[in-house]
Amino acid sequence: QVQLVESGGGLVQAGGSLRLSCAASGTISSFKTMGWYRQAPGKQRELVAVLTSGGSTTYADSVKGRFTISEDNAKTTVTLQMNSLKPEDTAVYYCNCFTWARVGFWGKGTQVTVSS
Repeated sequence: QVQLVESGGGLVQAGGSLRLSCAASGTISSFKTMGWYRQAPGKQRELVAVLTSGGSTTYADSVKGRFTISEDNAKTTVTLQMNSLKPEDTAVYYCNCFTWARVGFWGKGTQVTVSS
């Protein structure tokens, strides 16, 4: 069983920055992918950014150039640095990982609210 614990959400004004962290119960290299998804009220959950075990990244078009996903040196924490935040970035952000057996795990989510 994989446990993912998110931290770093909060309230920020438009144009500000937040940093989300996701601590995994295993090393990131043991997972096929780790990433962040978000779900705004009344909307479907959507991919924000994904990091593969090989180090490649994928971003949603809406966050390219503003958000950066990375891992720490110990490869146990994935971070999402969010800059130039917009009100439309308001959502609950979920950490996710997929194992090599294609089993997915989710964190409980952390609220990000961007005021205009």
